[in-house]
Formats: sequence, C-alpha cells, structure tokens
Amino acid sequence: MNSQWESFLKNLGEWQGSFTQFSAQGELINDIPSHLTLESFNENQTARLTLKRFYPNSDPTLEPEIKELVREYQSLGRDILFFENGAFSQGTIQLSPISKSGAEFGFIHENRRLRLVQLFNLEGYLESLTLIREKRQGSNDIERPSLTLEALLGEWQGEGITLYPDLRSPDIYPTRMQLQLESDSEYQLLQNLTFGVQDIKISSKAKIQGSIIRFDQGKNPVRVILLPDGSSATIPERVELRKPFFFEAGWLIKPDLRQRLIRQYNDKGEWVSLTLVTEHKQS
Repeated sequence: MNSQWESFLKNLGEWQGSFTQFSAQGELINDIPSHLTLESFNENQTARLTLKRFYPNSDPTLEPEIKELVREYQSLGRDILFFENGAFSQGTIQLSPISKSGAEFGFIHENRRLRLVQLFNLEGYLESLTLIREKRQGSNDIERPSLTLEALLGEWQGEGITLYPDLRSPDIYPTRMQLQLESDSEYQLLQNLTFGVQDIKISSKAKIQGSIIRFDQGKNPVRVILLPDGSSATIPERVELRKPFFFEAGWLIKPDLRQRLIRQYNDKGEWVSLTLVTEHKQS
C-alpha cells in the first residue's frame, strides 16, 4: 500500500474551481471562484498549498478581491486520512461542547476533484455546507448534472475500504445498496444496505422533500441533501454526545459509478474510522 504521504501527493497540481455555499435546506447562498495549487519540493519531501479565492467587489467596475491562503506540509495531521487513489477526509477528532465540529471530504477522479465541507455549530446543528468543484488547469472535463433521486434508484454493488486513525491494517469488504420507491406510505424511499466485515444489514425508509431525503425513523435521524455535480451530503440532524453519528459525502462520477466517504464517530464523540465505498450500478 501507498503511505499516507504518497496518497496525499496524488492531489498535486493546479486546480481551477469554485467554493459554493449552501444553506441547511440545500439553497444556494454564494459561489466564489478559486484557484488552488499543490506543489512538492525536495524530492517530494515537502509540499506547499496555495489557495486563492476571488470575491466580487462591491463596485462591479473593479477587479475581484483576492484572498490567499498558503500552507506548508512536511507531515500530515492526526485528523486526516488518505486513500491510495487520493481521496481523503479531514475533520473533528473529538466532539467537544465548546467547539464547532465537522469534516471536509475530498474525491479525485482523472482531471476532476470534488470536495465537500460540513460545519456544525456549538448546538450540534448544521451551520454551513460548502461544495468545492475543481478541474485540472487546462483540462476540458465538464461537471456532472445536479444529483437526482432517480439517478440513485436501483442496486449498487461495490467495495468498502475502512481506514483507522491508529493506522492499523484497513478492512476491505463487499458492499451492496438497494434504493427503491414505495407509493403506499409517507416514507416513499426504501433503502437496504449490506456492508462491513461482519456483513451488517440495515433497512430504512425516508421521506422525499424536494432535494432533501429524510431518514428520521431511528434514534439517529439523518438527511441527505442532493447537490450539483452529482454530489450529496449526508448529515446528522444533530451532532451530540452519547450518541454515535457519522458524516458522509457522495459523488456520482458517472451514471453507473459512485463513491462515498463516511467518517464514523462513537457514542463518546471520538472519531473511529473513515470508509471509502466505490460502487457500480447494476443493470
């Protein structure tokens, strides 16, 4: 397997894109163009990230206001894990009542990257949702349409890889997800999941409310927000101690190929694992 540093370097390059902020209801708030450069030095022993965001000026005749962030890396923090293909997640290690919580998720496929940031306030409710869509400088790759429920219906089979913060050996296992509509109930969507080393099976039902899918029958209700570029955010209705929870992001890369990143926490609010699911739609 690649080392964490080698997997991090899969993200090297110049990336043009934008930071798009949404409300907790999935409504567009703003969209800020961006340019990110990640370059390595000293025979890949160090790296530098330079992010420029171009904010519109209050006077439209003037150039945009540029805000720049520069970070140097020689190692990676304890709050981030990378997969061999360059996908990653960084975020809260331990839930605390005196600090905000959340996570960033990053996917990479050929000349495209998609990142999603979920931030929760001190009360445990979603504060902001930021979608970052990027393509390599000079590439002509186009983004996917906004994700729809219809694009997700059917059976998906794939593979899950679970990494752990203590860097023990990963778990690798088959996954299966079935999504189908039901017409005779207020819970119009039925989901069946099979995953994990112990072949865990979970069935759940959801209400469909426009671009939001609500799974609110269990002890830990979540909602799925369908977003542009084939992406989705799965968020707990509330993050709180003494209840296990997870943050999740998804990306429909092609009509029959989807990836999901799941960041899992236990009932003590401790980050315990990160899972990448790569799944294919069955014909």
